[in-house]
Amino acid sequence: MQAPPRPTPRPQPPEALSPRGPPDPRWALILGASSGTGAAIAEAVARTPGLNVFGVHRGRYPEAADRMEASVREAGRDVLLRQADASTPESADAGADALLAHAGPQCVKLFVHAIAGASVGRFLSEGPDRLHPRRVQRTFDCMAHSFVYWTQALVERDLLAPDARLLGLQNPLDQTHLGNTGLISASKAALEMYVRHLAVELGPKGHRVNLLKFGTVMTPALSHVYSPEALARLEQRHAAMNPAGRMCTVQEVARFVTVLTGDDAGWFNGATIDFTGGMTLRLMDLVLNP
Repeated sequence: MQAPPRPTPRPQPPEALSPRGPPDPRWALILGASSGTGAAIAEAVARTPGLNVFGVHRGRYPEAADRMEASVREAGRDVLLRQADASTPESADAGADALLAHAGPQCVKLFVHAIAGASVGRFLSEGPDRLHPRRVQRTFDCMAHSFVYWTQALVERDLLAPDARLLGLQNPLDQTHLGNTGLISASKAALEMYVRHLAVELGPKGHRVNLLKFGTVMTPALSHVYSPEALARLEQRHAAMNPAGRMCTVQEVARFVTVLTGDDAGWFNGATIDFTGGMTLRLMDLVLNP
């Protein structure tokens, strides 16, 4: 039986692609800004609410970084990109110093932690996929600890604007088990605890700290890891899982982040916001009634 054709995404109306209202002089600080979700968020917030963009990336996708920078400039916003490993406390200090010199104090309206650098494997494996201490430390620095390092650097330099929004990114692996991703799940659990504690510490200052959970999205990093055949199978499996019959897109995630920067989302704090589209609802059904 032939699978039904995938629904064609509707074209975006012109108003969704153009800036709305006057430019906002404040900045979005985005770690992992060169491609994928980070780049999509940078482009979206440059248009709505109209933030300038300070992006940090490792330089692995230079063409994607150039496209993102051009898109932000097309929206009439300033953009400053810094190529560095954002996972260390030294990098956080240096990046915060650079932003302070360029934009001045109390300039950051939005901080998004979108870097990834996780190791996959098994804790007790005797093969090359064994999760050795160095891989454990690296994964936790990238996926969790760096959120704290950058938050500390921003607060110490008085870089957070009034009512700043700090956002970490989560995935559904806190609800289900995928054999070789235990280290990713553990580091994301640590990130969730950091978000909750920072929400309590920063709440009295007027800032909000949250975690946005969404499912698999197509990114250059994913295309680098999987073959075209594996990607097609991945997309097919997600179409079966998701009630919408398709995968989420980075543009959908990015548009929702623009919502979280607005006044109407100001009461979210310490929350893990579920933007998975019901991705895990049918897992038992798919196993028992394939």
